Amino acid sequence: MTWTLSPAQKLAVLSIATSIATLSLKFGAYFLTNSVSLYSDAVESFVNLVAASVALIVLIVAERLADRSHPWGHDKAMYFSSGLEGALILVAAFSIGWAALQRMFSPELPGQIGLGIAISLLASLLNAIVATVLLRYARRHDGIVLEADAHHLLTDVWTSVGVVIALGVLIFRPEWKILEPVVALLVAANIVKTGISILRRSADGLMDAALPAEDLAAIESAITPPCPSSPATRHCEPENREPFDMSSSSV
Repeated sequence: MTWTLSPAQKLAVLSIATSIATLSLKFGAYFLTNSVSLYSDAVESFVNLVAASVALIVLIVAERLADRSHPWGHDKAMYFSSGLEGALILVAAFSIGWAALQRMFSPELPGQIGLGIAISLLASLLNAIVATVLLRYARRHDGIVLEADAHHLLTDVWTSVGVVIALGVLIFRPEWKILEPVVALLVAANIVKTGISILRRSADGLMDAALPAEDLAAIESAITPPCPSSPATRHCEPENREPFDMSSSSV
């Protein structure tokens, strides 16, 4: 039996290939410059690689039909995958923070800053192009998995822009060496925020957390019969109407 990738899965593979390419470029820039901010940018590209890999796994599992072993389908697999992603993101953030703190206590000026900036901009261009392709497809086909992956790449682009600006400042103000670890710590903080958000979303999905109040109100409004248009009618509440409770509903 031949296995062919769907268009969405092919885009996820493209995202993985892009993440590998940008990861290689950014780590190359780090080894050339010994820049801790470029190191933080490279580690964030590792986060993108993990996210793209999770996206592909989710897209493959989502196509599997329910069976005797999994009568309710395989949707929960995405929460296990994203939980692993969140944990790896936090490990990456710790690595960045540790390197940044060490550099903060012994700051040093990176070498070959111009070359490092050029490589970082090239990697950012690749991310921006692929993110645009993913977003266009996701919005056309309502693909939430690819849309999330695209936002990961775009976040990496803006991180790289911040790193490039900081390195550009050091070209003209080399005495501001402390700026480098500060930027790296900001990148680490942003990654921690992302990781915690993913872990919380995974836990909510696995524990079947209740929907937000505004979503419940929208559902209740949609299933409530409309009010009669007669001016003599003052109240349109059905008799013996019970509050809508998602926890008591069953399929």
